[in-house]
Amino acid sequence: MWDVLSALLPPAVVATVFCTIVYTVLRKEMAPRTSDGRLVKEADAEDVDSTSGVAPEDGAKSALASPGELPGSQQGPEDR
Repeated sequence: MWDVLSALLPPAVVATVFCTIVYTVLRKEMAPRTSDGRLVKEADAEDVDSTSGVAPEDGAKSALASPGELPGSQQGPEDR
């Protein structure tokens, strides 16, 4: 019995390593990606890093305080 077990052990180890490598490669390739090919996790990490220097008061609230019209787009008497 021990001779059979010792004969089957190396192929079982090789098969386990092969299946583990295939599993990790498939998980990496099937991971969700953005439209430009980056992993979603990497894109989220970059978004967090890029917004970390912005104070909460300076974020989206500053857009509400901006003027509603662009400079030069004011209507004069000839535009009415």
